Amino acid sequence: MVVGVLAVQGAFAEHEKMLKSIGIGTFQIRNSADLDKDMEGLVLPGGESTVMGKLILELGMFDILKKKISEGLPTFGTCAGLLLLAQHIDNDNRTYFATMPIIAKRNAYGRQLGSFSTVSDFKGVGKVPMEFIRAPYIESLGSDAVALATVNGKIVAARYENQLVTAFHPELTNDTSVHEYFADMIFGR
Repeated sequence: MVVGVLAVQGAFAEHEKMLKSIGIGTFQIRNSADLDKDMEGLVLPGGESTVMGKLILELGMFDILKKKISEGLPTFGTCAGLLLLAQHIDNDNRTYFATMPIIAKRNAYGRQLGSFSTVSDFKGVGKVPMEFIRAPYIESLGSDAVALATVNGKIVAARYENQLVTAFHPELTNDTSVHEYFADMIFGR
């Protein structure tokens, strides 16, 4: 199994390390030519969603990635990746791929000083450590989207068909369970 990791900005190296630790091959997606490679999954890492969105467009990757995601490529978006997939962002007039029926709120916990760590239940996995850095949360779910984790009454992880999003950064912990959950999605489990 090989997963492409968007590597234009953000925490892509940490996702690669986490995936490799559970036996999944990865490659970096830095330009449109990289999208010709075979991949069974895609990771959209945390970082700065506006910068990522701009670079995806400038590098000619937007339409190809949107098509792959829309056609069912298992996709995992963390933090900024959640915003790239969200159908609507409540406090921002921009949208990106808009393939996941969720309404997100960017920087929902405040600026960098509002960053925090916690442990909470993740449906089908159990308790997982969660690192929140200028994190969004999900204000509401559309049809068929399912909440997988909440913190203080806010949805911080969800799934819709072959798309998984977390407002937190599982790649910044030593716990591989969320990445294993994504691997199970790729395998159709």
